[in-house]
Amino acid sequence: MELKNKRVLVVGLGKSGIAAALFLRKQGARVTVSDSRSAVTLAKEIPALLDAGIMVESGGHGLLTFRRQDLIVISPGVPLDTPEVKQVIGYGMPVIGELELASRFLKGRVVAITGSNGKTTTTTLIGKILKDAGLPTLVGGNIGIPVIDLVPESKDGFLDVLEVSSFQLETIEQFHPWIALVLNITPDHLDRHGSFENYAAMKARITERQEADDFLILNAEDKPTQMVAAKTRAQIFWFSPRRPIKQGTFVHGESIVFVPREGAKGEPIMPVAEIPLRGAHNVENVLAAICAARLAGVPAEKIRASVASFKAVEHRLEFVRCVQGIDYFNDSKATNVDAAIKAVEAFPSGIHLILGGKDKDSDYTLLAPLLRERVKAVYTIGSAAEKIERALEGVVKMVGAGTIDVAVREATKAAVPGDVVLLAPACSSFDQFENYEHRGRTFRQIVNELS
Repeated sequence: MELKNKRVLVVGLGKSGIAAALFLRKQGARVTVSDSRSAVTLAKEIPALLDAGIMVESGGHGLLTFRRQDLIVISPGVPLDTPEVKQVIGYGMPVIGELELASRFLKGRVVAITGSNGKTTTTTLIGKILKDAGLPTLVGGNIGIPVIDLVPESKDGFLDVLEVSSFQLETIEQFHPWIALVLNITPDHLDRHGSFENYAAMKARITERQEADDFLILNAEDKPTQMVAAKTRAQIFWFSPRRPIKQGTFVHGESIVFVPREGAKGEPIMPVAEIPLRGAHNVENVLAAICAARLAGVPAEKIRASVASFKAVEHRLEFVRCVQGIDYFNDSKATNVDAAIKAVEAFPSGIHLILGGKDKDSDYTLLAPLLRERVKAVYTIGSAAEKIERALEGVVKMVGAGTIDVAVREATKAAVPGDVVLLAPACSSFDQFENYEHRGRTFRQIVNELS
């Protein structure tokens, strides 16, 4: 892809947008960036961009800015129906995302992971297994490291392990994973995609460019994920914690087994009891990661040792501390209802649950059966609080906390030894926090300051 002297506009100055702009400038492109936020809000980002010779438009998008380009690179957080973006797409101007841009320069084989939940844990685990086995491996994407930042290190023979979101898959064209994983598809980001069908279709795009010598790993127990099988030319491998699989990974008795092809004998990998992560959903994540690692050629004994030494990822059912017999867990990454359900399922009872944040057009009534069974009280925070309280009225004791510090304080007062205070908000964080990491760090800091 020739970029020298090309006029390129980067829309959105998130982490990946800034990384894309700096990369494009190094390639010799004439780069402009445009963000709807004010220059004051972007005061930290603008100087480095100007120093690199990049023009900055802030406080809104100018249509003329968009029309004077050879290429537009759009950040994941910018919807395609933004009026200026929609108009230039109508003119036939090429519009791609940072993932697509990076994929045209990556030299290694791509292992790409998507799904509504479990992406970061599975991506991190696959990266760890491959690295522990001595395979040259880079890890990035929606996990927090822009894919474009991997390009300088990516070489032939490397494995590029990428967490990819529906927002990133929305703007791909040539993105081609060697191994693609779809962990699950449950309602999320409906405020952005408009319907569950549109959201599921974005997830399925991960396999769009795969061919017969590629691999697609799917969840055999998730119906929307099963539908992706009809849209691929790749070899399909399945994972299931419940039943034997003809080709893929499954739990047999107390062990995880891998079957390399239909009719082949199952290969024992490791006992389920050695998985160091809490929750049934993490068994699924491990099954998916093991399948990917075996397809990449990692021997069973190395996989077993690597999984057994894996630590929970930050903000994913992360144990913070125990205070006077009360355990505090940070699952700030539970940004949708299904993720919150999985978090609650990880504990048998005695839960004080912190819910709320920015609503994503979610149905909170789906939580009701589990809350009746396991949760002592719900503490609502953020702009979605009233909607959550209406949806779960009469199901469980509700405490309108408003903020995360009040929620922790009220839950701590009510909890007794043996109880769990769990942050699993079922919402995005953007009403009160910069992102879910900021929310998780805030929760952790409050808990660590408890006497």
